[in-house]
Amino acid sequence: MIGCGEVTEVKSGPAFARPPHSSLVAVTSRSRARAQDYAHRHNVPRVHDDAAALVGDPDVDAIYIATPPSSHKTYAVLAAEAGKPVYVEKPMATSHADCLEMINAAERARVPLFVAYYRRALPRFQEIARLLSAGAIGDIRAVTVSLRQPPAPAHADHANLPWRVIPAIAGGGLFMDLASHTLDLLDFFLGPINDAHGVTANQAGLYDAEDIVVGQFRFKSGALGTGSWCFAAGDRADRTEIIGSRGLIAFSTFADIPHEITIDGQTTTSFIPNPPHVQEPLITSIVGALTGRGSCPSTGTSAARTAWVMDRIRAH
Repeated sequence: MIGCGEVTEVKSGPAFARPPHSSLVAVTSRSRARAQDYAHRHNVPRVHDDAAALVGDPDVDAIYIATPPSSHKTYAVLAAEAGKPVYVEKPMATSHADCLEMINAAERARVPLFVAYYRRALPRFQEIARLLSAGAIGDIRAVTVSLRQPPAPAHADHANLPWRVIPAIAGGGLFMDLASHTLDLLDFFLGPINDAHGVTANQAGLYDAEDIVVGQFRFKSGALGTGSWCFAAGDRADRTEIIGSRGLIAFSTFADIPHEITIDGQTTTSFIPNPPHVQEPLITSIVGALTGRGSCPSTGTSAARTAWVMDRIRAH
């Protein structure tokens, strides 16, 4: 594992020890002290001084990249050229062009490339995929996405901004970090988006990145979509509606609340709790893919499609 940040504490790191034939054997970080602390708390046997040493460790079979997006391409190419499968955090990279370079490196080395869009493997979202595949709400007509939230207190400290709102590190603002999950889920549910455009602005002036994005998109299937992502609002909302000829499915990407399913005018709800380590189902699928026992639903190819959509929406 390259990087020992917040995402690795509960969401991902401990999950590597849970599937059969899997364990977390080595970590590295920009700070050796931080890596040593992580290894001590999570019972990881080995700490390396840098990424090159970790990638070159003969006991390491695959690499998990848990750093900010600006370094994803560098480490993914390093791992691929060493002949080791790669699992990289989302968003896959800061641009679609970088995603393509990562895919090309993996293809040249003939190693698989996976991306941590872990919601594809969570039971609550797989249930939605099953309903849509079965035609439960009829032909899909449209999608509406609405995500808004107030600025975080840390956004007022311009000298110490979180990396997620620094374009040189994140590739943009919070749209890159949060909208990517919803757009990737829509790709999973409904297939690729083949046209997208949008407008962006910085309305609150707290940081250099955009803090509001409004987009329109069209799926290859013909369904249309709109999205609004505002990170300088006065309240919170997180609702995506998939509208069909017989009804709709409404869900929250991030909130731990039930889905709403309306079919022929009748509305029901469904709630499936997430596992303690939310990346565990996807990590289990990766282990299965690497050991010939299954496949993973989130690959470099699928994740690059989401990067392309975000690039198109933000291009203006």
